Amino acid sequence: MTACKVFYEGRVQGVGFRYTVKRIATGYEVTGCVRNLADGRVELNAQGEENEVASFLDAIAKSDLGSLISHTEKHEAAPAKGSRGFEISF
Repeated sequence: MTACKVFYEGRVQGVGFRYTVKRIATGYEVTGCVRNLADGRVELNAQGEENEVASFLDAIAKSDLGSLISHTEKHEAAPAKGSRGFEISF
């Protein structure tokens, strides 16, 4: 089990970014959440098997969202116990 926190910069707010990420997540065995930050970035928290998380992040980059992302910053994180589903945080 692996977990990460990813920060996306660019034109990532007001364009359906979080909803698209949630839709993409349904195709992968990952849990976590995505939320807008006050500074204009989007924060993604994801966990699952290493290959599933990597494939999920790759799918985000290769989706229509990829053209909206100008910078991505990824950090390893401690997996949360009892995490279920993938949601949009407000």
